[in-house]
Amino acid sequence: MRGNPNKDTIMPKMKTKKAATKKFKMSATGKAMRTQAGKRHLNGYKTRARKRNLRGSAAVYEGNQKMVARMLQA
Repeated sequence: MRGNPNKDTIMPKMKTKKAATKKFKMSATGKAMRTQAGKRHLNGYKTRARKRNLRGSAAVYEGNQKMVARMLQA
């Protein structure tokens, strides 16, 4: 007999979605945070102020918080 005889009774491990770990971070208060869109390319014509205001993080939309949190749980 090879392997674990109780394999059918053990729940599988929850695996983190690796793509989600690269896009989202959890804040100290438990909210999922994302980077702001609009700063990847075509930045030549955007004003300094516009690019400066795109720095930092923004909270994920409230309707998607639960889904993102589930993808990030290990």
